[in-house]
Parts: sequence; C-alpha cells; structure tokens
Amino acid sequence: MEINIPKGQKGEKQVVVNETNTAKAYGSGLIDVFATPAMVALMENTAHTSIQDFLPCGMVSVGIDINVKHIKATPLGMKVICNSVLEKVEGKRLFYTIEAFDEVGKIGEATHTRYIVDAHKFVERLK
Repeated sequence: MEINIPKGQKGEKQVVVNETNTAKAYGSGLIDVFATPAMVALMENTAHTSIQDFLPCGMVSVGIDINVKHIKATPLGMKVICNSVLEKVEGKRLFYTIEAFDEVGKIGEATHTRYIVDAHKFVERLK
C-alpha cells in the first residue's frame, strides 16, 4: 500500500490557556501557566491531524519521538497557536518541525517523528 503525503504539509491548532491545561493542573509545576505537557500534546495533535486526511481508512500515525523546548511561560486566558510542517517522509516515518506561539511571541519549538500504522493491528499487538 502506497501512502502519498506531500512534504511541506502544514497543520495549525490553537487553544486558550485555562485551569485544565496549566502546570498546576497537570502536576508538572505549581503555577497557573500553560503546562509543558499540554504544549507537547498540542504539538502532537497539530502534527497528526495535519496528515490524517491523506491516510487510508484504518491507518493512523503514532508519535515515536519528540524533542521539545518550552521557551516562555503563557498565562491564563492567553491564546496559544501551534504550527507544524512535515519536513520529510521516509516510508512510514514522518518528520516534523513544530512551533508554538502565544499572543506575545514564540513559546516553544520541537522536532517530532511519527510512524504510520494500521490502528487495528497496533491495538491487537498490545493484547
């Protein structure tokens, strides 16, 4: 099965920092600012949804590596925008660069690798 996902495919997602996605809520810190785990989840979500329409029925991508820098804190009520770019495709491996910004400037960056799998077979192997 051949899967054609164009290099350069972009994704964008946004969230507003609220009580559910803070460092305090995640347990990754004690302050009500956008949590690093929440930023990582937003980054992965932005990448995987950017290519889902190119995958055959039953196929999904799973994250296998992420190298992330959380550069700046973002307070409650501020919007966070995440952008992903598919830089390279090697067979079933997808390589991304991702950036996150709040209303003031850049707050994070990452490189991220995803792998295309058959969702049913993937879950069956876990049993």
